[in-house]
Amino acid sequence: MKFRPCIDLHEGKVKQIVGETLHSNRVAENFVSAFDSTYYASLFKRDRLSGGHVIMLGPDNERAALAALETYPNGLQIGGGIHLDNAEKYLQAGATHVIVTSFIFRDGQLHKQNLLDLIQLVGKENLVIDLSCKEKNGRWYVVTNQWNTFSDFEVNEENIKYLEQYCDEFLIHAVDVEGKQSGIQQTLVQQLAQWTTIPTTYAGGARSLSDLQLFRNISNSKLDITVGSALDIFGGTQSYDEIVAYHRSINRVQHN
Repeated sequence: MKFRPCIDLHEGKVKQIVGETLHSNRVAENFVSAFDSTYYASLFKRDRLSGGHVIMLGPDNERAALAALETYPNGLQIGGGIHLDNAEKYLQAGATHVIVTSFIFRDGQLHKQNLLDLIQLVGKENLVIDLSCKEKNGRWYVVTNQWNTFSDFEVNEENIKYLEQYCDEFLIHAVDVEGKQSGIQQTLVQQLAQWTTIPTTYAGGARSLSDLQLFRNISNSKLDITVGSALDIFGGTQSYDEIVAYHRSINRVQHN
Protein backbone atom coordinates (compact mmCIF):
# COMPACT_ATOMS: atom_id res chain seq x y z
CA MET A 1 0.00 0.00 0.00
CA LYS A 2 1.28 3.43 -0.98
CA PHE A 3 0.11 6.89 -0.04
CA ARG A 4 -0.31 8.81 -3.29
CA PRO A 5 -0.33 12.60 -2.96
CA CYS A 6 -2.49 14.91 -5.06
CA ILE A 7 -2.49 18.41 -6.49
CA ASP A 8 -5.98 19.47 -7.55
CA LEU A 9 -6.05 22.58 -9.72
CA HIS A 10 -9.06 24.82 -10.28
CA GLU A 11 -8.83 28.19 -12.01
CA GLY A 12 -5.04 27.91 -11.80
CA LYS A 13 -4.98 27.56 -8.02
CA VAL A 14 -4.42 24.57 -5.75
CA LYS A 15 -7.79 23.77 -4.19
CA GLN A 16 -9.75 21.05 -2.50
CA ILE A 17 -13.35 21.01 -3.69
CA VAL A 18 -16.40 18.80 -3.53
CA GLY A 19 -16.17 17.21 -6.96
CA GLU A 20 -19.90 16.77 -7.43
CA THR A 21 -20.33 20.57 -7.44
CA LEU A 22 -18.02 21.19 -10.40
CA HIS A 23 -20.91 21.35 -12.85
CA SER A 24 -22.78 23.93 -10.78
CA ASN A 25 -22.48 27.70 -10.73
CA ARG A 26 -21.32 27.56 -7.12
CA VAL A 27 -18.39 25.18 -6.68
CA ALA A 28 -18.05 24.05 -3.06
CA GLU A 29 -14.48 24.86 -2.05
CA ASN A 30 -13.07 23.15 1.01
CA PHE A 31 -9.73 24.92 0.69
CA VAL A 32 -7.89 27.39 -1.52
CA SER A 33 -4.13 27.37 -1.03
CA ALA A 34 -1.93 30.43 -0.68
CA PHE A 35 0.83 28.33 -2.26
CA ASP A 36 1.16 27.42 -5.91
CA SER A 37 1.50 23.99 -7.50
CA THR A 38 5.31 24.02 -7.32
CA TYR A 39 5.22 24.25 -3.52
CA TYR A 40 3.34 20.96 -3.29
CA ALA A 41 5.37 19.29 -6.03
CA SER A 42 8.55 20.22 -4.14
CA LEU A 43 7.06 18.84 -0.91
CA PHE A 44 6.18 15.51 -2.49
CA LYS A 45 9.58 15.32 -4.18
CA ARG A 46 11.31 15.98 -0.86
CA ASP A 47 9.35 13.19 0.79
CA ARG A 48 9.93 10.79 -2.14
CA LEU A 49 6.24 10.23 -2.70
CA SER A 50 5.90 8.88 -6.23
CA GLY A 51 2.84 8.21 -8.34
CA GLY A 52 0.79 11.15 -7.12
CA HIS A 53 -1.58 12.89 -9.45
CA VAL A 54 -2.12 16.42 -10.72
CA ILE A 55 -5.76 16.90 -11.71
CA MET A 56 -6.86 19.88 -13.82
CA LEU A 57 -10.45 20.67 -12.87
CA GLY A 58 -11.68 22.74 -15.78
CA PRO A 59 -9.85 25.36 -17.89
CA ASP A 60 -6.97 27.73 -17.06
CA ASN A 61 -4.89 25.13 -15.22
CA GLU A 62 -2.28 24.17 -17.80
CA ARG A 63 0.42 26.60 -16.67
CA ALA A 64 0.17 25.47 -13.04
CA ALA A 65 0.12 21.82 -14.09
CA LEU A 66 3.22 22.13 -16.25
CA ALA A 67 5.02 23.98 -13.45
CA ALA A 68 4.32 21.08 -11.07
CA LEU A 69 5.61 18.54 -13.59
CA GLU A 70 8.75 20.59 -14.15
CA THR A 71 9.34 20.77 -10.40
CA TYR A 72 8.96 17.01 -9.87
CA PRO A 73 9.77 15.32 -13.19
CA ASN A 74 8.98 11.59 -13.36
CA GLY A 75 7.20 11.80 -10.02
CA LEU A 76 3.64 12.77 -10.94
CA GLN A 77 0.77 11.69 -13.16
CA ILE A 78 -1.61 14.17 -14.79
CA GLY A 79 -5.30 14.13 -15.64
CA GLY A 80 -8.19 16.40 -16.53
CA GLY A 81 -9.07 17.05 -20.15
CA ILE A 82 -6.49 14.65 -21.56
CA HIS A 83 -6.95 13.79 -25.25
CA LEU A 84 -4.95 12.99 -28.38
CA ASP A 85 -3.84 16.56 -28.97
CA ASN A 86 -2.25 17.16 -25.56
CA ALA A 87 -1.28 13.81 -24.03
CA GLU A 88 2.24 13.70 -25.46
CA LYS A 89 2.96 17.24 -24.30
CA TYR A 90 2.41 16.36 -20.66
CA LEU A 91 4.53 13.22 -20.87
CA GLN A 92 7.33 15.23 -22.48
CA ALA A 93 6.94 17.79 -19.69
CA GLY A 94 7.72 15.15 -17.06
CA ALA A 95 4.52 13.26 -16.26
CA THR A 96 4.96 9.52 -15.86
CA HIS A 97 1.37 8.82 -16.95
CA VAL A 98 -1.65 10.57 -18.38
CA ILE A 99 -4.98 9.92 -16.66
CA VAL A 100 -8.07 9.69 -18.82
CA THR A 101 -11.83 9.44 -18.27
CA SER A 102 -14.04 11.58 -20.46
CA PHE A 103 -12.05 11.03 -23.67
CA ILE A 104 -12.76 7.31 -23.57
CA PHE A 105 -16.25 7.52 -22.03
CA ARG A 106 -18.49 9.51 -24.38
CA ASP A 107 -22.27 9.68 -24.61
CA GLY A 108 -22.61 7.31 -21.69
CA GLN A 109 -20.54 4.54 -23.25
CA LEU A 110 -16.97 3.30 -23.48
CA HIS A 111 -15.48 4.38 -26.82
CA LYS A 112 -12.90 1.69 -27.42
CA GLN A 113 -11.48 3.34 -30.54
CA ASN A 114 -10.58 6.45 -28.56
CA LEU A 115 -8.85 4.24 -26.02
CA LEU A 116 -6.93 2.39 -28.73
CA ASP A 117 -5.93 5.65 -30.40
CA LEU A 118 -4.57 6.96 -27.11
CA ILE A 119 -2.63 3.76 -26.48
CA GLN A 120 -1.11 3.97 -29.93
CA LEU A 121 -0.04 7.53 -29.21
CA VAL A 122 1.39 7.25 -25.67
CA GLY A 123 1.65 3.52 -24.96
CA LYS A 124 -0.24 1.39 -22.48
CA GLU A 125 2.62 1.79 -20.01
CA ASN A 126 1.94 5.53 -19.74
CA LEU A 127 -1.83 5.34 -19.37
CA VAL A 128 -4.01 5.45 -16.24
CA ILE A 129 -7.76 4.95 -16.60
CA ASP A 130 -9.81 6.92 -14.09
CA LEU A 131 -12.97 5.02 -13.22
CA SER A 132 -14.67 7.71 -11.17
CA CYS A 133 -17.88 6.02 -10.09
CA LYS A 134 -21.11 6.45 -8.20
CA GLU A 135 -23.47 3.91 -6.72
CA LYS A 136 -26.82 3.24 -8.37
CA ASN A 137 -29.14 0.42 -7.36
CA GLY A 138 -26.36 -1.30 -5.44
CA ARG A 139 -23.89 -1.20 -8.33
CA TRP A 140 -21.05 1.12 -9.35
CA TYR A 141 -21.14 3.05 -12.62
CA VAL A 142 -18.57 5.33 -14.21
CA VAL A 143 -19.66 8.97 -14.18
CA THR A 144 -18.39 11.64 -16.57
CA ASN A 145 -19.07 15.28 -17.46
CA GLN A 146 -17.53 16.53 -14.20
CA TRP A 147 -19.07 13.57 -12.36
CA ASN A 148 -22.57 14.63 -13.35
CA THR A 149 -23.51 12.04 -15.99
CA PHE A 150 -23.92 8.32 -15.43
CA SER A 151 -22.46 6.08 -18.12
CA ASP A 152 -23.71 2.57 -18.79
CA PHE A 153 -20.27 1.20 -17.86
CA GLU A 154 -20.45 -0.76 -14.64
CA VAL A 155 -17.37 -1.06 -12.45
CA ASN A 156 -17.39 -4.78 -11.78
CA GLU A 157 -14.96 -7.68 -11.94
CA GLU A 158 -15.61 -8.45 -15.60
CA ASN A 159 -15.10 -4.89 -16.77
CA ILE A 160 -12.05 -4.36 -14.56
CA LYS A 161 -10.41 -7.44 -16.11
CA TYR A 162 -11.30 -6.16 -19.58
CA LEU A 163 -9.77 -2.71 -19.07
CA GLU A 164 -6.62 -4.05 -17.43
CA GLN A 165 -5.50 -5.06 -20.92
CA TYR A 166 -5.40 -1.42 -21.96
CA CYS A 167 -3.73 0.53 -19.14
CA ASP A 168 -0.91 0.50 -16.63
CA GLU A 169 -2.93 1.60 -13.59
CA PHE A 170 -6.39 2.56 -12.38
CA LEU A 171 -7.37 5.66 -10.43
CA ILE A 172 -10.80 5.20 -8.88
CA HIS A 173 -12.67 8.07 -7.25
CA ALA A 174 -15.58 7.17 -5.01
CA VAL A 175 -17.62 10.18 -6.07
CA ASP A 176 -20.31 9.80 -3.42
CA VAL A 177 -17.77 10.57 -0.67
CA GLU A 178 -15.10 12.53 -2.58
CA GLY A 179 -14.17 15.77 -0.81
CA LYS A 180 -16.60 15.19 2.05
CA GLN A 181 -14.29 13.68 4.70
CA SER A 182 -17.05 11.22 5.56
CA GLY A 183 -14.94 8.06 5.58
CA ILE A 184 -13.90 5.67 2.85
CA GLN A 185 -16.43 3.72 0.78
CA GLN A 186 -15.64 0.37 2.37
CA THR A 187 -17.67 -1.87 0.07
CA LEU A 188 -16.03 -0.44 -3.03
CA VAL A 189 -12.56 -0.79 -1.48
CA GLN A 190 -13.15 -4.44 -0.64
CA GLN A 191 -14.44 -5.20 -4.12
CA LEU A 192 -11.59 -3.41 -5.88
CA ALA A 193 -9.08 -5.37 -3.82
CA GLN A 194 -10.70 -8.58 -5.04
CA TRP A 195 -11.04 -7.53 -8.67
CA THR A 196 -7.84 -5.69 -9.60
CA THR A 197 -4.47 -7.15 -10.56
CA ILE A 198 -2.68 -3.94 -11.63
CA PRO A 199 -1.72 -0.93 -9.46
CA THR A 200 -4.92 0.81 -8.36
CA THR A 201 -5.32 4.00 -6.38
CA TYR A 202 -8.50 4.71 -4.44
CA ALA A 203 -9.63 8.28 -3.72
CA GLY A 204 -12.56 9.43 -1.64
CA GLY A 205 -13.50 10.19 1.95
CA ALA A 206 -10.28 9.36 3.81
CA ARG A 207 -10.05 11.74 6.77
CA SER A 208 -7.59 10.33 9.32
CA LEU A 209 -4.74 7.95 10.03
CA SER A 210 -7.28 5.47 11.39
CA ASP A 211 -9.06 5.55 8.02
CA LEU A 212 -5.77 4.61 6.34
CA GLN A 213 -5.30 1.77 8.80
CA LEU A 214 -8.84 0.55 8.09
CA PHE A 215 -8.20 0.90 4.36
CA ARG A 216 -5.03 -1.14 4.62
CA ASN A 217 -6.82 -3.90 6.51
CA ILE A 218 -9.88 -4.26 4.28
CA SER A 219 -7.83 -3.99 1.07
CA ASN A 220 -5.19 -6.42 2.35
CA SER A 221 -2.57 -3.78 1.46
CA LYS A 222 -3.36 -4.38 -2.21
CA LEU A 223 -4.58 -0.90 -3.12
CA ASP A 224 -2.98 2.55 -2.86
CA ILE A 225 -4.80 5.57 -1.46
CA THR A 226 -4.84 9.32 -1.79
CA VAL A 227 -5.90 11.81 0.86
CA GLY A 228 -6.86 15.41 0.10
CA SER A 229 -9.10 17.73 2.12
CA ALA A 230 -8.34 16.08 5.46
CA LEU A 231 -4.62 16.93 5.37
CA ASP A 232 -3.32 19.97 7.22
CA ILE A 233 -1.46 21.07 4.08
CA PHE A 234 -4.90 21.43 2.49
CA GLY A 235 -6.64 23.06 5.44
CA GLY A 236 -7.63 19.89 7.28
CA THR A 237 -6.74 18.54 10.71
CA GLN A 238 -4.83 15.36 9.81
CA SER A 239 -1.08 15.84 9.89
CA TYR A 240 0.52 15.32 6.48
CA ASP A 241 3.82 14.44 8.18
CA GLU A 242 2.06 11.74 10.21
CA ILE A 243 0.63 10.19 7.04
CA VAL A 244 4.06 10.25 5.38
CA ALA A 245 5.62 8.60 8.44
CA TYR A 246 2.93 5.91 8.41
CA HIS A 247 3.50 5.33 4.69
CA ARG A 248 7.22 4.87 5.27
CA SER A 249 6.76 2.54 8.23
CA ILE A 250 4.38 0.13 6.50
CA ASN A 251 6.46 0.03 3.34
CA ARG A 252 9.58 -0.78 5.34
CA VAL A 253 7.68 -3.69 6.87
CA GLN A 254 6.38 -4.88 3.50
CA HIS A 255 9.85 -4.80 1.94
CA ASN A 256 11.61 -6.56 4.83
